[in-house]
Amino acid sequence: MKHAKPTKIMTLGIVYQHPKILLGLKKFGFGKGRWNGFGGKIEAGETIEQGLVREFQEECEITPTKFDKRGVIYFEFEDDPDVLEVNIFAVSEYQGEPNETEEMKPDWFHIDELPWKNMWPDDPLWFPLFRDGKKFEGNVFFKDQNTIIRYEFQEA
Repeated sequence: MKHAKPTKIMTLGIVYQHPKILLGLKKFGFGKGRWNGFGGKIEAGETIEQGLVREFQEECEITPTKFDKRGVIYFEFEDDPDVLEVNIFAVSEYQGEPNETEEMKPDWFHIDELPWKNMWPDDPLWFPLFRDGKKFEGNVFFKDQNTIIRYEFQEA
């Protein structure tokens, strides 16, 4: 699978304690109004794992203590030159209690009752691989934030 050259390295972590999934409702900015995992851009000098932990602390006040990288997806948007490399982690253990912050409102969902219509349109494409503990990689090319032009996923 050929990937575009990433210009922004990012993390996305999802707390998965079967049968529950912790998602956060984004309150502003990119992805506002969507349920998603927790994460964002890696800061200078950080590893991907350090960025994952920091983003969880900032967005829902928990500290991941056990996590596993499940996949990487390269996202491109038609009118944006940036390519987002999103490193996806399953978080199985953490310290603290999820709390609402200025940026995110966390909530638990049953694995069979995820709020798909209020999530990113690519999530149903890769989530079964994530849920089943598979390692995967993919590319998603969006026309805009609601329209996928093309995509490909494969087990890694």
